[in-house]
This record gives sequence, C-alpha cells and structure tokens, in this order.
Amino acid sequence: MARPPGHGPGYEIRREEIIDTAAALFAKKGYAATGIAEICDAADMARSGLYYYIGSKEKLLVEIQNRVMQPMLMMGHRIADMDEDPVLRLRMLSQMLLEHILMWLDHIWVYEHDYRNLRGVNRRLLLDQRSEFEGIVQDLLTAAMEEGSIRKTDPRLATLQFLNLHNHTYQWVDPRGEWDAAHLSREYCATLFTGLCTPGHRVEDLEERMAEFLQRRENFTTAPRTRRARKR
Repeated sequence: MARPPGHGPGYEIRREEIIDTAAALFAKKGYAATGIAEICDAADMARSGLYYYIGSKEKLLVEIQNRVMQPMLMMGHRIADMDEDPVLRLRMLSQMLLEHILMWLDHIWVYEHDYRNLRGVNRRLLLDQRSEFEGIVQDLLTAAMEEGSIRKTDPRLATLQFLNLHNHTYQWVDPRGEWDAAHLSREYCATLFTGLCTPGHRVEDLEERMAEFLQRRENFTTAPRTRRARKR
C-alpha cells in the first residue's frame, strides 16, 4: 500500500508493526475474540491510531491475508514461468510454500483460521487469490502428467494432495527446530512423487537436480520475503 500524501517515512514501518502485533493476537486468541482495545494496548496506541494507520479491525485481517497471499502468488508465478521441468518446479514451489509458512507463522495461522470473518468484496478477493495459487499448482501437475513424469490422475485431486501435505505444517512446526523448509520439502516431495510418478520414472535424482539449479542461480531464493519467524 502506498504511503498517503503527507505521511512521514516512518508511517509504513509503524503500520507494519501494528499488522504484526494484530497477527500475533489473532493467532493466539482468534480474530473474533480479540477486541480493538486489546489491539491498541498491545500496539501501544490510541484507538484513533488504528484508524489512522489501518482503518478498521477487518482491514487488519485483510492486510494479514494479503501478506500471506501476495508474495506467494508473485513467487508462484515466477517459478511456474521458469524453463525447467514441471517436477523440479513443483519441488521449488514446495520449498517456497514451506519457507513462507515458517517465516510468517502467526499470519498463516490467522490466514487458515479467520478468513471466514471477511465479508463481501474482501472475502471474494481472498478466495480468488487462493484459487489463483491452486491454479499454479494444478497447472504444474497437469504439465507433469502430460510430460509423462507423473501418472494420469485427476489434476484437482492431485492438487489437493500437494496442498494438504504442506498446508497443515503451521499447526505443529517449530521455526527454530531441527526441520527447516528445505528438509521438509525434500521429505514431502519424496512422499508425494513416489506415489504420483509413473512406473520407471526416476525421482532419486530430484534433489541433485534441485542442488544443480540452485548452484546455477546463485541469487535465486524461493522465499517471497525475508523475515525471522516468530515462535508461537
């Protein structure tokens, strides 16, 4: 969101701080159970400050949802457009998704649990973003089927398998634990592709090809943004 005219350079920094504070509260107590007064106390501001920086409690929820979806869509389309085989791109997409979950754990929790509190246009936009990301996954799975590396199956069901394997990680993962996004992605994709790949298609060299790709693209990262994850 562009800074409104007349606002100083610290405006956006303070605004981001308020969104992070609200995400932590919503993740702990739930959106419906968290009042505006509690948000203002935690963010050390008057009620008028919330309206100055954000606009409303629902707008806070919109901003949290956007912080989850917009970088994921940006990186998802970037990965989808690469000139690499679809299985390797799915492996990259897997790691990007898990890195994002670990970096924005509070926001992901709110994204998964509280989106139903959005109304009207706000809810429709979020559902459209979700469908767009699912479409990226489904298109890559379909391309892998057409290429012959993944057996023919219902693309929608394969997409749900891919997403369900990743999307519940936020419920138990410890960002400071022994399993980072790269490790989890390796294990998830080994499970997924062992089940989905056509007989005779080799998946053993997927990690070697992933390492070769990263070596060729030294500046490439699957992470949409850089942020230290907050432990719940």
